[in-house]
Amino acid sequence: MKSFINYSPDCEFPIENLPYGIFSTPNNPQRHIGVAIGEQILDLFVISHLFTGPLLSGKQDVLRQDCMNDFMSLGRPCWIEARNTIQSLLSIDNKTLQEEPLKSKAFVKQEEVTMHLPAKIGDYTDFYSSIYHATNVGIMFRGKENALMPNWKYLPVGYHGRASSVVISGTPIHRPRGQTVPVEGDPPVYGPSKLMDFELEVAFFVGGPSTKLGESIPASKAYDHIFGMVLMNDWSARDIQKWEYVPLGPFGAKNFGTTISPWIVTMEALEPFKVSNMVQDPKPFPYLHHDNLCNFDIKLEVDIKTPKGVITTISRSNYKYMYWTPQQQLAHHTVTGCNVNPGDLMASGTISGETADSYGSMLELSWRGTMPISMQDGTTRKFLQDNDEVIIHGYCIGKGYKIGFGQCVGKLLPVLAE
Repeated sequence: MKSFINYSPDCEFPIENLPYGIFSTPNNPQRHIGVAIGEQILDLFVISHLFTGPLLSGKQDVLRQDCMNDFMSLGRPCWIEARNTIQSLLSIDNKTLQEEPLKSKAFVKQEEVTMHLPAKIGDYTDFYSSIYHATNVGIMFRGKENALMPNWKYLPVGYHGRASSVVISGTPIHRPRGQTVPVEGDPPVYGPSKLMDFELEVAFFVGGPSTKLGESIPASKAYDHIFGMVLMNDWSARDIQKWEYVPLGPFGAKNFGTTISPWIVTMEALEPFKVSNMVQDPKPFPYLHHDNLCNFDIKLEVDIKTPKGVITTISRSNYKYMYWTPQQQLAHHTVTGCNVNPGDLMASGTISGETADSYGSMLELSWRGTMPISMQDGTTRKFLQDNDEVIIHGYCIGKGYKIGFGQCVGKLLPVLAE
């Protein structure tokens, strides 16, 4: 495919990608749905009348909303028709958007916009689906003989997160306060977290019609309920987490901030990068079984930019290290009859690889603070310091093109005064 929009070979947003996002401009604070192409954004509000295919004709209003929930609700056949229409309009052989006055109205430079959350997130769930991460954490706290809990290979473990504190890339996060136990066996103390961490994750947005209470989605049918993926940083206060998580799991250690990248990369764009699902032993229950591939070669990197402005890459991982697939996550989430809605967000959990340089959290990279990480500015880190900026990248490499997610960025600010 070739677009009339010019971009470099290493651009993250070629015509093969076309991720969706929500943007506004200084001259127009109204939020619009846009598609990233090169360094531009195609404004779907402006060109909504051009979606005249058999499935979207009469439904163009979903493209004029300030969020994508209605568009997400339409289902995969409509999403594919929309993508085909956009690719056709951006093709070098199609003159529709190459001529004025539509050309100047339909495109906005990415550098001139403000990005917003792509959907109204009603619910957010975080899973724990990377076997290397789960094993590492288990070894740290329980030893090699009992690294994985008995249920881990039978079901996708997860917890319900806090949707209200999911924020778009670039939003700063303040260091939280809470109860911690600095000395094992002593009573807890109250104050700012001292063990702040990031978690390298990839999340998917639920699509398709809302399900009814009592209905479930088997893994074999779950793919059509997955709209697309974003990068995620699930900020974590490890010392608060250690004290609070027994017996009901993470709470205040996780609810103060979760950062996502602004562009949703569709499953159609990721299709060429499918890889084998991880071998699962024991064999999952039938409701968790699916024959199709739903694992992806998404290269992931984490940088830390210190207050001195120096950037150090501290992790290089890959989404393919996931044990439980998104389809299995959604199937297990709904097997009880839990209803889901378009715009719900479901995250992978920390993604770690097999080697020490591919771990997806400071907890693992510094091995619980026992192995300080060297920064390019001469300093070291066991956990995050105030004014550190965490930058997550994700991309796939195709034949002559690159599929990117954009950056997932957040700076850790000092605790707010009480």
